[in-house]
Amino acid sequence: MSPTDALESTYRPFLEGEAALVTGASRGIGQAVAVSLAALGADVALVQRGDAAETRAAVEQLGRRAAVVQADLADAAAAEAAVARAAEELGRLDVAVCNAALNVRGPALDVALDDFRQVLEVTLLSAFSTSRAAATVFGERGGGRIVHIASAYAFFGGINVVPYAASKGAVAQLMKSQAVEWAPLGIRVNAVAPGWVETAFTAALREDERRYSDITGRILLGRWAEPQEIADAVAFLVSPAAAYVQGAVLVVDGGYLVR
Repeated sequence: MSPTDALESTYRPFLEGEAALVTGASRGIGQAVAVSLAALGADVALVQRGDAAETRAAVEQLGRRAAVVQADLADAAAAEAAVARAAEELGRLDVAVCNAALNVRGPALDVALDDFRQVLEVTLLSAFSTSRAAATVFGERGGGRIVHIASAYAFFGGINVVPYAASKGAVAQLMKSQAVEWAPLGIRVNAVAPGWVETAFTAALREDERRYSDITGRILLGRWAEPQEIADAVAFLVSPAAAYVQGAVLVVDGGYLVR
């Protein structure tokens, strides 16, 4: 059974007639999220620098509209404008998933300030600018749902990932403050904190046999996650089943943090 088949057998299409936006949707977690939301009935706007051709084709194969909005998400003004264009193209906006991220690996003593700044701009500032723009649209419609993709790094330190860990910790705190401010507007804001996921983003780390073994040995379920398993958590947070969930960080790490 494919991930999409499994999703369709588990959830009814509760997003039928709605529209969702996903940043960084060309591959990995973002791609899995976009396709999952389409399988659940939503038209989907794909916001990133590239054309996301593969993701677009997968969404359209499910019979949903896919609007590709190209934008440099490190540019806050461009990111906000991209949300407005997405809502205009799809005719509405009900869900926003802020997934775009950048990692520059290296020892903290050697990280260039420009690299640190770029990670913050792509990962944190884009999360703020896109979610704020989405909240503006939601406020006009009487509500909506926002999911930030944080990271298990929001809870522990890492090796050679200081900019990324700092930005993801900030994303988790950003979500909490937004949840407080926007609840009266009918906007639910939550986050998913993935642990170790098998994507191109983590390829270099998985190629380090010692680090891969150390990490996998601590995961209670004994394996790294697949992108679809993170997408399933996002699906829950935007579903009616999570109607009373606000300001939560849902950790999806196979039990890594509890050991």
